[in-house]
Amino acid sequence: MQSLIFLGVIALIIFSSLITVNQGTIAVITMFGKYRRILMPGLRFKIPFIENIYKRISIQNQSLELEFQAVTIDQANVYFKSMLLYSVQNSTEETLIKVAFKFISNKDLMQALVRTVEGSIRAFVATKRQAEVLTARKDIVDYVKDQIDHSLEEWGYHLQDLQINDITFDQQVMDSMSKVVASNNLKAAAENEGQALLITKTKAAEAEGNAIKISAQAEKEAAQLRGQGVALFRQEVAKGMSEAAEEMKQANLDTNVILFSMWTEAIKNFAEFGKGNVIFLDGSPEGMDKTMKQMMGLITSKDEKKS
Repeated sequence: MQSLIFLGVIALIIFSSLITVNQGTIAVITMFGKYRRILMPGLRFKIPFIENIYKRISIQNQSLELEFQAVTIDQANVYFKSMLLYSVQNSTEETLIKVAFKFISNKDLMQALVRTVEGSIRAFVATKRQAEVLTARKDIVDYVKDQIDHSLEEWGYHLQDLQINDITFDQQVMDSMSKVVASNNLKAAAENEGQALLITKTKAAEAEGNAIKISAQAEKEAAQLRGQGVALFRQEVAKGMSEAAEEMKQANLDTNVILFSMWTEAIKNFAEFGKGNVIFLDGSPEGMDKTMKQMMGLITSKDEKKS
């Protein structure tokens, strides 16, 4: 019977001396209320009834959601929703002693951490106007990290990240901001429409100017070609008349026959191609004689110029 009791006591002592420390946690051991040592993850031994597990510290990342209010320099209320990501700074003995004994409980740590972060953000927002806050997310995060890193280091923790998920204002401020954005959009749309209209009119004017220029150039070239054609026609007519007159002189014929032929040919063309137009000609012998003399005068003056 005594042996059974003795074996039971031994088993109880062995069982109470074995402890399991889970992965991601570190156990802090005290003896008679004073820090003794730390135990890493795995199956560990402690002195039964003398050493006690004071606290199991998680070295994994931990998150905390925050909702709070701040006031800008122009007295606008700003409402924040954010997420705080933090962890134990490292797994050294010195750091774990800070984590284990700086705060009575984890609740006290959370309260201090939340108030410190909120206070830092409020201090930053108090120096900004409402319009600046919306674009200052990164600046806020950098400011908070810079302000509280020293405090967290004293506690044995490190701020991994601060995510500002939502920034809102009072409804009246939101409505006024929406009106400002809408008016700016309308202004930008009007400016864009005006620029588009200006470009359209400019391009149309340029196209019209180019069309007029091309038309004028074409008309100029056409006029030059018509003039050259008329000049060549006249040269050929004069050449033909000169040759015909020379041949008639050699044949001892009167050159006035050429003029008479031209006169009658002209009248014939008037009749065929006049298209109903009225042309007044002096058909009397005196008128014909006068016209013949004028034509002879032109031919004579041309011959004199050539000589």
